[in-house]
Amino acid sequence: MSQSVGVVVPAYRPDPERLVPYVHALVESLDPDAVRVELDAPRPETLDALDALPAVARVNDVDARRGKGAAITAGFESLRTDILAFADADGSTPAASMADVVAAVRDGADLAVGSRRHPNATVASHQTVARRYLGDGFAWLARHLTEVPLYDYQCGAKAVTAAAWNDVRTHLYEPGFAWDIELIAVSGAFGHRVAEVPVVWEDQPNSTVSPVDTTVKMARGLLRSRHRARTIREDRLHELIDARSDERTLVEQFSTEVADD
Repeated sequence: MSQSVGVVVPAYRPDPERLVPYVHALVESLDPDAVRVELDAPRPETLDALDALPAVARVNDVDARRGKGAAITAGFESLRTDILAFADADGSTPAASMADVVAAVRDGADLAVGSRRHPNATVASHQTVARRYLGDGFAWLARHLTEVPLYDYQCGAKAVTAAAWNDVRTHLYEPGFAWDIELIAVSGAFGHRVAEVPVVWEDQPNSTVSPVDTTVKMARGLLRSRHRARTIREDRLHELIDARSDERTLVEQFSTEVADD
């Protein structure tokens, strides 16, 4: 039986001339049952331009900047498909590579992680030296602090089964770019099968990501993600620390926002 696919594209003030053709390409390559563009703080002209999206795509625009992780979580919570995937709005990962990521889930992985640092990946356009150095350093740190050894944790191309999402959804807290590493760490703590999929990747120099500030935030998020994964594995020290926290998960925050609407 064919598995249904839903795709979320988190976007903060994207370039419509890049985003619209990218979503069309995703639809052509993946034939998804649903596409949600989770659009943060859009400009009026952006909303007008997104009228050219394919019919299967729905735009959920929010006045505030929620952050990548919060936007993807809201999108995943709204999907009712067998496979949940997301792709960054800048199109750094081509639609054909996104299809490879989804295929890995269809082939048995619980979570498929696109990888631009995998030895078999094709990097069509490199980041600046500073961004590459920071990214490599973060990947090295993540390999040593998580129990999921990968080449790349932050590539904006991932897919997860609905069942695996149901396991991890109430353990995710990171609203920003650290959400990727948290998803992987928590999924690993549940014993999910994680597949790393080499992709074609092209750096987008107009990205809204500030390399230094974002890397510092991700490093903090990595430590928190390690703590949450160890709490799931019933590490007594981490369970004690967690018992003293009254922080709300992203799902809890999303549920409150929906109820307020």
